[in-house]
Amino acid sequence: MSRYSKFARLGLFASAVALAPLGAHAEQFINILTGGTGGVYYPLGVAMSKIYAEKIKDSKPSVQATKASVENLNLLQQGRGEIAFTLGDSLADAWNGNTEVGFKSKLDKLRTVAAIYPNYIQIAALKDSGVKTLADLKGKRLSVGAPRSGTELNARAILSGAGMSYKDLGKVEYLPFNESVELMKNRQLDATLISAGLGVSAIRDLCASVDCVIVEVPKAIVEKIGSPYQSVVIPANTYNGQDKDVQAAAVQNYLVTRAGLPDDEVYQMTKSLFDNLPALQAAHSAAKAISLDTAGKNPPVPLHPGAAKFYKEKGVGG
Repeated sequence: MSRYSKFARLGLFASAVALAPLGAHAEQFINILTGGTGGVYYPLGVAMSKIYAEKIKDSKPSVQATKASVENLNLLQQGRGEIAFTLGDSLADAWNGNTEVGFKSKLDKLRTVAAIYPNYIQIAALKDSGVKTLADLKGKRLSVGAPRSGTELNARAILSGAGMSYKDLGKVEYLPFNESVELMKNRQLDATLISAGLGVSAIRDLCASVDCVIVEVPKAIVEKIGSPYQSVVIPANTYNGQDKDVQAAAVQNYLVTRAGLPDDEVYQMTKSLFDNLPALQAAHSAAKAISLDTAGKNPPVPLHPGAAKFYKEKGVGG
């Protein structure tokens, strides 16, 4: 082959490469990291994927069921997701590299997209188990969520605030929400602690199937645990057979992404969510607590510049 032929071919190849982007659009993969299918993260993630598919041009969203907060944050740090749900206390632990809860080092690539709704820490017990208070859990069989999940970290905190630990329980099971409920229906567990939005399907299913009690977490215990826990009320009739308000604890949920994603991509993800909140609220009532006014305020880790741009445009900066 002559030198001229070589250069001619190189020139044609360079021209083709230069012209290719003019007629092609790169697909934008958006992997949404959620939680177990019996929780709130998963149906909201499915709703988000539908919004993104419709509103973000050339996007290819997918939904991944996970063990929730801790796993989601580790996956984000590894670049194995674009947006994820997490509890605020897990997010702070990840940013600080708390090894005791499953973070081998500081997860410095995490960036906040939005504060969303509070997770209510809800304890449901079989009525015939005799569990009416936190103290009654001593010697009983309790499911505390998947190992080192946000729910399991919440369980440790609540029991500690009540002067208890796993050693005081008769048996501890580390199970996803739906599996916990099935064991309770079969009388193989006395209670389950679930950290999720109000009206979570797992507890609704349980209380519709068997007589159950929603166990109070008194305000004094929540205050003893301290930030980021806050005292809240589970309104009467949230679940079948729950005819009175019940005191509980709550922790804020967040949507997070990772550093390195283009600002415009994160801007579009943030904007499309807040422009289509009714679609999220239709997927689960917990989304009714999402507020644009507070979404970017005081995040545990820095806002992603793309999300910050959206809040600035709306006049509700962080």
